[in-house]
Amino acid sequence: MGRAFEFRKERKMKRWASMAKTFTRLGKDIVMAVKEGGPDPDTNAKLRAVIQNAKAANMPKDNIERAIKRATDKNTEDYKEVLFEGYAPHGIAILIETATDNNNRTVANIRSYFNKCNGSLGTSGSVEFMFDHTCNFRINPEGIDPEELELELIDFGAEEVFVDEDGILIYAPFESFGPIQNELENRDIEILSSGFERIPQVTKELSKEEEQEVEKLLEKIEEDDDVQNVYHTMKSSGED
Repeated sequence: MGRAFEFRKERKMKRWASMAKTFTRLGKDIVMAVKEGGPDPDTNAKLRAVIQNAKAANMPKDNIERAIKRATDKNTEDYKEVLFEGYAPHGIAILIETATDNNNRTVANIRSYFNKCNGSLGTSGSVEFMFDHTCNFRINPEGIDPEELELELIDFGAEEVFVDEDGILIYAPFESFGPIQNELENRDIEILSSGFERIPQVTKELSKEEEQEVEKLLEKIEEDDDVQNVYHTMKSSGED
């Protein structure tokens, strides 16, 4: 299996800590999608994808509809996506995706986490190049041959297709999201969820004590309400 498979296996062990936090993040995704392309999922592919993800996370239908309605209100602040880069102790690179309505607050908070945990907030481009920006789709496996599907989707950018207990997973470069989404929908293949991830090109193994120092910083970052996703180059002690 490729790097996407190994990355997925590790990330599954570190899901968002609470359902409330998950719903908050999905709510922001809905607002950003509506502000960008309108409230109709039939004509807004990004919103369609976010709603699929919300359903996959068991977000109640009322919550989804409220988020869409809130996003159409002109008084509702839009969220800006801001990427932060830095280093944790022991040379571990960290990439942080945020969605914020107050950039000054977010910058101050992220910087304080690095300072308190002996890390350093970097400049734009300082670590982003260490990660591959990918898109992924989880589809219903019923009646589908994964190997055949992989061959058919190569022309649309697919790089890895594999099966786990969540269904069939498709990984591709970030820019292939639209073509693959369109092709799956044209084939009436049910998309259960989709999204974007940043896969480290190389990971670094640490001692248990060093790993705990890095985890302390990661936990502080992940608890912040403005943070959507956190990626790092630390090799998990659970990896082979």
